[in-house]
Amino acid sequence: MAPSLPSPLDREERLLLLALARAALHRSVAGASPPDVAGCKVPPRLAEPAGCFVTLTRAGQLRGCIGNLEPRWPLWQATIENARAAALRDSRFPPVTPDELDTIEIEISVLTPPQPLPFASPAELLAKLEPGRDGVVLELGARRATFLPQVWQKFPDKAGFLDQLALKAGAAPGDWRRAGTAVKTYRVEHFSEADAATEEG
Repeated sequence: MAPSLPSPLDREERLLLLALARAALHRSVAGASPPDVAGCKVPPRLAEPAGCFVTLTRAGQLRGCIGNLEPRWPLWQATIENARAAALRDSRFPPVTPDELDTIEIEISVLTPPQPLPFASPAELLAKLEPGRDGVVLELGARRATFLPQVWQKFPDKAGFLDQLALKAGAAPGDWRRAGTAVKTYRVEHFSEADAATEEG
C-alpha cells in the first residue's frame, strides 16, 4: 500500500513552487539559465528532497509532463528542473515555443516515495489498486513507466489503466499480466495555477 501523504503544503509554499515552475518555464523557452534560488531562501519543507512531477497543459490537453519518482533533489530544485524538462525534453511533444507561454497552465504533483505492491496474480493486482488515489509504477523487465493518480480520470477501468501504462512503457497492452511484472504505488499532493487563481478569487 502506498504511504499516506504528510501534512499538505500551505498556500504560501504552493504559490512559491508554482512561481518557480513558471519562471523556469519562461526562462527555459528563452534559452536562459534556471532561476537563481538559494536554498536558504525557501521554507524548510521545500528544502527537503522529494519526488515531483510538473505537468504542462494547453487548452486542457497535455503539453508536457516530466518528473522524478525518487527524492533526488530538494523539492524547490526538483520543481525547477522538471518544469524545464517538461517544456523542452518531453519526447512526446516538440519544445514549448514563446507564443504558447501565456496559454500553458502548470500543475505540480509532490510524491510520496513509491512502495512495492505485492501480488500473486493479475486479479490480485487489480483488486489492490485504488483508482484516483494510487500513482502506479509498472516495471516489465527493463521497461518502466508511471501514471500519476490524476490519469485515472482518463482510464477509470483498472485493466484499461494498466494496458495504457504498459503501452507507455513500450510493451504490449496485456504484458502487465505476465509473470515477473513488478508494481509500485505512491500518493501525490497536486495543485495548479488554476487552483491558486480560484483560491484568490
